Amino acid sequence: MHTIAASLIAAGAAITLLLGLMHLLYTYYGPKLSPRDPELQARMQVVSPVITRETTMWRAWIGFNASHSYGLILFGLVYGYLALAHRDFLFQSDFLLAVGLMLLFGYVFLAKRYFFRIPFLGVLLATAFYVSGLVVSRI
Repeated sequence: MHTIAASLIAAGAAITLLLGLMHLLYTYYGPKLSPRDPELQARMQVVSPVITRETTMWRAWIGFNASHSYGLILFGLVYGYLALAHRDFLFQSDFLLAVGLMLLFGYVFLAKRYFFRIPFLGVLLATAFYVSGLVVSRI
């Protein structure tokens, strides 16, 4: 059963990894994460946030998007690796399984509340695979 459970968790991790890589690509290349209003982007490139004058809203925007991508990529790589190469270790660790589940639920919440349909459905599918893997591992 652990082989099926590990495959389900690895599938969820692969989806998360793909979402993170696509988001990182969109962060640095092309207009997909740029505002539709060029004047807004121009303002973001010169206006600083209240916390510091050492950056601009645009640089912070790029940084937030990149770090969000890194989190998805890290989850996908670590949980995919654990599921495929160290599945016994993963399934014996209630801590790691709970952390992964909480992180995915957090991404589902963020995607539903702040993003749009495609990332929401992607992270929801990844979470469904993960939860299915947990259920199968307990049978």
